[in-house]
Amino acid sequence: MRFLVDRCAGHTLADWLRGQRHDVIESRDRGDDPGDLIILQWAASEQRVLITIDKDFGELVFKEAKPHCGLVRLPDVPAEKRIELMTRVIREHEEALSSGALITVRGGRVRVSRESR
Repeated sequence: MRFLVDRCAGHTLADWLRGQRHDVIESRDRGDDPGDLIILQWAASEQRVLITIDKDFGELVFKEAKPHCGLVRLPDVPAEKRIELMTRVIREHEEALSSGALITVRGGRVRVSRESR
C-alpha cells in the first residue's frame, strides 16, 4: 500500500510502515510545511493514503470535496498507540483503504466513511 505520512503523525509510524513493506513517504522530507491543501494534493496526485492526526483534512475532504486517495485520521491518538491502531486498521480495513475510504480512529473505535472522490 502507498502512504503519505503527515509530519504530525510521526516518523516512528512511517518507519514502521516501511518495515511492513509499504511504500511510504513523509511530508517532512519535502521541507517546510506547505499547508494542508498542498499535502492532500501530493497524496492524491501520487495515489497515496494520507495518514495524519490533523482534523483539518477531514474538512477539506468532506466540506470542500477536495480529491483524495484515502485518509486515515488519528486525532487524539497518543504516539505510542499509533502503530497498534494502524496495525488494526490495515488488517481489518485494507479493502476500504485501497478504495479511498476515510478512516477515523478515536478512542480505539474505527469509523470508515466511503465518500466520493
